[in-house]
Amino acid sequence: MANVLRTGRSELYPEIGDDLIEAGARDEEHLHLLRELRLRSAMVVPLKARGKVLGAMTFAYADGNRHYVEADLEFAEMLAQRCAVAIDNARLYAAETRARKSADLANQAKDEFLAAVSHELRTPLTAIMGWVKLLSSPALDDARKSRALETIDRNTVAMAELIDDLLDMSRIVSGRLRIDRQTVNLTTVLQSAIDSIRPAADAKSIRIAPLLGMDAAVLTGDPVRLQQVVWNLLSNAVKFTPRGGRVEVVLQRVDSAAEIRVTDSGRGIKPAFLPYIFDPFRQEDPTSTRARGGLGLGLAIARRLVELHGGQIAVRSEGEGRGSTFTVTLPLGAMSATVEETMAADGARPAAKPHDLRGIRVLVVDDHSDARELIRAVLETCGAEVETAADVDEAMAAFTERVPNVLISDIGMPGQDGYDLIQKIRKLPPNRGGGVPAAALSAYARTEDRRRALNAGYSMHLAKPIEPGELIDVVASLTRFATGSLESTPGGPEN
Repeated sequence: MANVLRTGRSELYPEIGDDLIEAGARDEEHLHLLRELRLRSAMVVPLKARGKVLGAMTFAYADGNRHYVEADLEFAEMLAQRCAVAIDNARLYAAETRARKSADLANQAKDEFLAAVSHELRTPLTAIMGWVKLLSSPALDDARKSRALETIDRNTVAMAELIDDLLDMSRIVSGRLRIDRQTVNLTTVLQSAIDSIRPAADAKSIRIAPLLGMDAAVLTGDPVRLQQVVWNLLSNAVKFTPRGGRVEVVLQRVDSAAEIRVTDSGRGIKPAFLPYIFDPFRQEDPTSTRARGGLGLGLAIARRLVELHGGQIAVRSEGEGRGSTFTVTLPLGAMSATVEETMAADGARPAAKPHDLRGIRVLVVDDHSDARELIRAVLETCGAEVETAADVDEAMAAFTERVPNVLISDIGMPGQDGYDLIQKIRKLPPNRGGGVPAAALSAYARTEDRRRALNAGYSMHLAKPIEPGELIDVVASLTRFATGSLESTPGGPEN
């Protein structure tokens, strides 16, 4: 049967002898069972439809003197063809049914979303129009005029936020949502988001407890968009937490990433809705009787913004009435601070003379674009010529075009990792870069990780995060070995 499934061609066995049974047996026990069947003749035909083999049918005679012939095989092939067509039609019908159901659900969700948009726009617009007309009335006293202006201001802000969400969703759908990358202190972003949501929390006597375990979580990203993500999570937490509840905000390092957790003591999320919590056009309660307004776009936008920063967002809830926890994971840069921040922190000490790396070509290999660009920025401040690669294939192509003086590579990368890269490089002849000094810059920082990196052929092993000054020192140190023993030996100085 394996041959028929692979080739798509029928096989006929008019006479099954003992030698054929012995050839097909896996072991003595299997051979004994096959002999007990007393098979005399067999044929195997493929189930083929639209050029694809869907399976196979086996026919066999046991005992007696009957044997299959070519006419039997032709009949079996005709039967198998009709069976295959029936199976294929059933599969097509099932797929069409699923597609139609999915389309119906999408249309229903879109209709519900448009109805929600209309409701959310008309509600503040009604208040604005009504109070504007009342303001023109001479009978309106000063107290009501002040109330009118406050109401108009509050509802215009609500409409502006609603329109911003719609525009962001449109940019996401069209692939035009962009972020303005710069150096960001995540602790400052979280504190700003907490400060902006605190009045709403105080109004419901909800306590916000920040546990910021990282004094300076520095990464490359858009501070406005990151604050939008955190504010959205905090806003939902406050909205769905009853009066007197608690919202906890935690920031901590997990490996080479920053993890933000927003946990509330609110009503929780139904298990059936958890898989759809980040989907646009989906709300847990889309009916007109729902207790709270909104379009349900905030979490969908937050997920896309987190993904644009190379991170992930997840949710966990034990069920209704048991609160929920949203977790955002963002990759940190290879360095724990920028060059400027390091220099500012060291301002009280005599400044060391910076290394001059002019004329030094450095190849940086890392699958995280933020880490690559941060290393580039640090080394270029000292005059180094930096080229970057996102994976092993790009790095090897760079070696083919121009051999660098120093290689800095991450270890954990998808597909082929840093060990694969250094092994390929060490197989090159010296004039093509086989002895280039190389440093492994990795979040894998155990002793065995360091030993494995050195044994694989790296000259040094550096643990993330690394200070910019230390990185510059390492590159300057490696350049001194570029024309020495490293040209003939894969190993080098240990760090």
